Amino acid sequence: MLSDSLVRMIQDHAEALTRGLVHDLKTNKRTEHYHHLTSEELHRRTYDVYRNLGHWITSKAEEAAESTYTELGKTRHREGVPLCEVVYAFTRIKNHLRDYIRFSGMSDSAVDLHRELELQHLIEQFYDKAIYYTVKGYMHGAQ
Repeated sequence: MLSDSLVRMIQDHAEALTRGLVHDLKTNKRTEHYHHLTSEELHRRTYDVYRNLGHWITSKAEEAAESTYTELGKTRHREGVPLCEVVYAFTRIKNHLRDYIRFSGMSDSAVDLHRELELQHLIEQFYDKAIYYTVKGYMHGAQ
């Protein structure tokens, strides 16, 4: 069963996770075009995912993910952000979250470790889906 306490912890620390990620995207040499995007937009989008993580990873509403991330892809295309940077940004988001879970200190037992691995798997699935729809939107924006 999904560890509700881990999801709650991520949601409760969404602000700190978001600040760290926005700083990373705004300073990372592999995300140069993100340096020109507003911190407010990057913050809003990232915070929304972290704050509503439980809903995003457990929801079977494929249409919501498709709509949200297809539009994000179109937006990034209009902004002139290269697709490689868009995909790399997703890997940074996923890595920030994975590192936070791993170093949270919440895995004190085999059961906790199992829950952590289950959560990691659900996060991977969610971000794979988000990347797919973002690339799809990006490609539609190029037409």
